[in-house]
Amino acid sequence: MKFLVMIYNDDALIEALPDGEYATLMRGCIRHADEMRESGKLVDSQMLAPPAQAVSLRTRGGRTTFMDGPFAEAKEYLGGFNLIEAADMDEAVRIAQEFPWSRTGRIEVRPVADFEAVRKHFDA
Repeated sequence: MKFLVMIYNDDALIEALPDGEYATLMRGCIRHADEMRESGKLVDSQMLAPPAQAVSLRTRGGRTTFMDGPFAEAKEYLGGFNLIEAADMDEAVRIAQEFPWSRTGRIEVRPVADFEAVRKHFDA
């Protein structure tokens, strides 16, 4: 099964880390991701640009509006993701616990829907 491990950052907690700690965490995380990729557990991972570089859009009544930055003001924001392979949710959560980012935000683990089943359901 595939699971999306979403990393939510809290800049205040990151900035409160001792000097050099963020770099240490990043190096460890990158090494861990490389090991997971080699073992076949990590399908893909990406770090996202800061929310200030985002554009949100919404269409209502046939009219689309665009907003700079994130739509909602939030203490935590999606900073990156890891698409992993795991036998079940328990294993996916164990894998997610190996990443250090729950210390500086939050990690959400969510199963990826079988899109081929969705396609079949909608005959698309």
